[in-house]
Amino acid sequence: MAYQELSEVRKSLRVDWYRCPMKPGVLRELSRRSDAQGWFQASGHFGLFILTGALVFAFWWEELWLAMLIALFLHGTVTSFFTGTAPHELGHGTVFKTKRLNKLFLYLFSLIGWWDPFDYASSHTYHHRYTLHPEGDRENLLPLEPSLASSFMLQLFTVNLLTQRGRTFGKGGLISTVIITALGAFGLVPSDERAPINEWLNALHRDQPEQHRKSILWSRLLLAFHGGVLIIGSLSGYWVLPLIFSLAVFIANWLSYFVGLTQHCGLRNHSRDFRKNTRSVKLNPLFSFLYWRMNWHIEHHMYAGVPCYNLATLYDEIKYDMPAPRTLVGAWKEMRMVWDRQKRDPDYEYDTPLPPTANPEPLDEPLSEASELERSIGELAPAGLQEG
Repeated sequence: MAYQELSEVRKSLRVDWYRCPMKPGVLRELSRRSDAQGWFQASGHFGLFILTGALVFAFWWEELWLAMLIALFLHGTVTSFFTGTAPHELGHGTVFKTKRLNKLFLYLFSLIGWWDPFDYASSHTYHHRYTLHPEGDRENLLPLEPSLASSFMLQLFTVNLLTQRGRTFGKGGLISTVIITALGAFGLVPSDERAPINEWLNALHRDQPEQHRKSILWSRLLLAFHGGVLIIGSLSGYWVLPLIFSLAVFIANWLSYFVGLTQHCGLRNHSRDFRKNTRSVKLNPLFSFLYWRMNWHIEHHMYAGVPCYNLATLYDEIKYDMPAPRTLVGAWKEMRMVWDRQKRDPDYEYDTPLPPTANPEPLDEPLSEASELERSIGELAPAGLQEG
């Protein structure tokens, strides 16, 4: 499918989003950032990484191999959220009140997670402005398969090697994309492979060349860091170090997959109602913490300037106008039902029912102009995509 250049999309596509109304002053209060809450979330997650990594090292040192494998599974489960999840919210710049702390933890999580915060900032800006309008948002291309295939499940509970079709920023292929990005500018790979082999990333690079240059430099830093970890581990005999610091994001990806796929899978393209194209799910406190509260995903899209730790309160403020959040099992049953029908009817999309108290889905009528606070996506947008 041929797409417009993104510079043309910005001129021609405007999505008049519906947002649930709130009492005056509530949104401003919920949008306040807190260094204390930020430290709890960011250092808490990183602390779990240190704790589980220390267990892996201790059991390796004592040659308790079964215990080491169990600890490595836990370590991978915790670390798998370093790819995408932690850098996502930090990239919005809403976690800490102090901007430098947002940047510090953004780069720390991204470094260990093999994550490119620069390409992602471009992509995710488009994702929020044009959610599931494929002309301007191709982070997730529907339909997405909620796969439970045995070979894929084996990878998710061991080592994840495959990229899921339709998702640009996945675990599989992550290292190869970093290598291609890092080496392409030197002419060290064939010309048709210099940019990451993905239409969406190529479109972003043409649209935001300065971000692409930063992406190249960051990819070289990733290779230098993880290459250094590998060399140190090999020369010192501490071969466990690459497992702890460089490979953990590819181990035990089961939880990040099961919670992450629920965001948009099976829902509607070209809707201007986040209640119809995005899904929120209820999670237990530990899973929600590891997921940086992104289980409240409708709320995040509707008011992306609200810090993750205030999203549950945001839901309480607008729940009369919202679909009830699914359970995780319920969300997966829904996605599997939709996928089974889409195999027979590729155009089918699930229409999320709204409660009787909710305002109806807006159709063609224009909505009132959203305020700057309502439209805020935090500090996510790079310079070339900032609205002026």
